[in-house]
Parts: sequence; C-alpha cells; structure tokens
Amino acid sequence: MAHATPTRPGHAGRQADRVGARVPVAAGLLLGWAADRALGDPRRGHPVALFGRTMGAVEARIWRDDRAAGVVYATVGATLATVPVVVLDRRWRRRPVARAALTATVTWAALGGRSLAGAGREIGDLVAAGDLEGARALAPTLVGRDPATLDGDGLARAGLESVAENTSDAVVAPLVWGGLLGAPGVALHRALNTMDAMVGYRSERYARFGWASARADDVAGWPAARIAALLTVAVAPRRVPEGADVGIGPPAGAPGRHASGRGGPAAAWRVWRRDHARHPSPNAGHVESAFAGALGVRIGGRNVYGGRVEERPTLGDDDAPGPRPDDLRRAAALSLRVGAAAALTGAMLAAARHHEVSRFRRKRQST
Repeated sequence: MAHATPTRPGHAGRQADRVGARVPVAAGLLLGWAADRALGDPRRGHPVALFGRTMGAVEARIWRDDRAAGVVYATVGATLATVPVVVLDRRWRRRPVARAALTATVTWAALGGRSLAGAGREIGDLVAAGDLEGARALAPTLVGRDPATLDGDGLARAGLESVAENTSDAVVAPLVWGGLLGAPGVALHRALNTMDAMVGYRSERYARFGWASARADDVAGWPAARIAALLTVAVAPRRVPEGADVGIGPPAGAPGRHASGRGGPAAAWRVWRRDHARHPSPNAGHVESAFAGALGVRIGGRNVYGGRVEERPTLGDDDAPGPRPDDLRRAAALSLRVGAAAALTGAMLAAARHHEVSRFRRKRQST
C-alpha cells in the first residue's frame, strides 16, 4: 500500500509563496509589454492621464514657490500611484493568475513603446513627403521644443533625440523597475516620470516647486538609462557598408537613402562611452549617444524651448551626418528592438530577484 510522502510543516505554503512571487511578475511584465506592442495605449480612460489630471488638481491646491511644497507634491503623487498597487500585489501574493494580471495591466498602462515608435515614424514620413506643417503639428506629441523654429532637418533631429530618450523613460525604465519591485515599481516609476514631465522644468514657476519631482525622476531613471544604452548596443543594426541601402527608408515611392558605412554595435558602444557625459542630463545622454552611434548620425546643437535657447554639445562622430527623415524610421525600429530586449531583461530580473529572496528566507528559517 502506497503511503503519501509526509510534508514538512509550512513547506506547501513556502512553495506557494515562491511560485506566487517569481512566475507571475515575470509573466506579467512580458504580457504587459506584448499588450503595448499589439494594442498601444488604452484609447479611453488611460490611467496615466487620470493621474495627470489628479496631480494637476493637487498642484493647484498646494503650489508655492519653494522646494518644500514641491516635496509634498511629489510625495502625494508617489503615494497615490503606488499604495493601491502595493495593497493588491500583497493581497494576491498567493494567487498567481491575479498577480500576473495586475502586473500586466499596470505594465501595459505604463509603457509607451508602440505610440513612441509610431509618432517617430509618422513625423519622419511627413518630413520626407515635404509636409513640414503636418510634422510640426504632430511634433508636440513627441518633442518638448518649439516646433515652429524647426525645419525638416531640425524636426528629424528633435524626433530622433526624443525617440531615444523616451525609449529609456517610457519603455526600459518601467520594465526594469518592474523586474526589481514588481507592479508597485512600475507604478512608482510612471508616477515620478509623469510628475517630472508636468512640473520638472527650470521655468520661473517650477524652478523650485518642481525640483523634487525632477530629482526623483533622475534617481529613478539612473539604472534604466544605462541599461537602455547597453541594450541599444546589443540590438543595434549591423554596420551597413558604404553605398548599401539601409533597408528602412522613407515611405513607399520615395528614393531610398544610402548609408555611409557608419553605425552598428561597435559604434554604439564607442560613441556612448565617449559622448554620454557631454549631455546636460545625467541620464538622457547615455541612450541618446548610444542611438547616435548605433545609427551613425550626429545629434545635439541648438534647441529652443518656449523662447529659451540652449546650445548643447553634439553626440556622435564629427564626420557623421545629421539625422534625416529615414533615420527617424530607423530609430523607431531600434526603439522597438530595445523594448523587446528590455521586456526579457525585466522578466529575468524578476525571476532572479525572487530566487534570491526565497533563498535568503530559507537560510534564515534554517538558522
């Protein structure tokens, strides 16, 4: 007669905890990325838009021209976005399907990869077709500078720089923080990044009030920017020989542009390591310089933000050309590849993190 194998007290519960912790977070991140890739942003009731309206109301009530008020604003925003997700995540710790669904939903709401790549391609197509007014009208969905001051080359450069920077902020960072902290990490990063976009400016109104939101976003974006640059190197398109067609060009019917033998993974690594510190941002320079090297272009220069002019150092080789419309399409394709690599990275981080947590708990219980 067969006898059931005795189970040590608490063993089944610990097994459930390990399954409920490791698998759902990794699966949820991948599902959330896949939903963004297939569906894009939710068309109605976008949680990030709701959060933005809420924080606009909070700003209207507590704004003062000092840093202390800005700290309160950032704390309120981080709490509102994160606490409900933390509560649900803990409640569903032993319900793998529910926890995976929560992680996938939060990740889908936080990511902007499909919209980002689509906007980059569309601006490139409009510039290539000579429709500068159409490109200028669309530009504010992607770039923060004044589109009225931009010609075709300026629109291409602004678009490529924004695609690169937002690949880190809107794609890689949520997936990295999801891998490290699960769904609460995704929600926290999206809240910090959204508040920075709302008040993190060096304008007269926000120089002090927005300081805390800007600095918190810099800290949250620090690991993701460097991981995004590494992933850009890893998935960069191969170096295209002199005179070969790049393969991702203007819309059908337009003449293809021929690459000049630049770009590729080696150039992405070299330009990133050499040029990232030239950028005034502690984070944006990493992924922008990696994109410049990967695509074989030179970016940076004069930017106009609401009447304020900035002269930024260039990123990329001195003899590399400035971005053209087809480079925007290449940047959009590269952004999608980086996003796919980031989804896998986030899933692996989640699995590795929970493995280490489980091992630490077992070690403590055995002592």
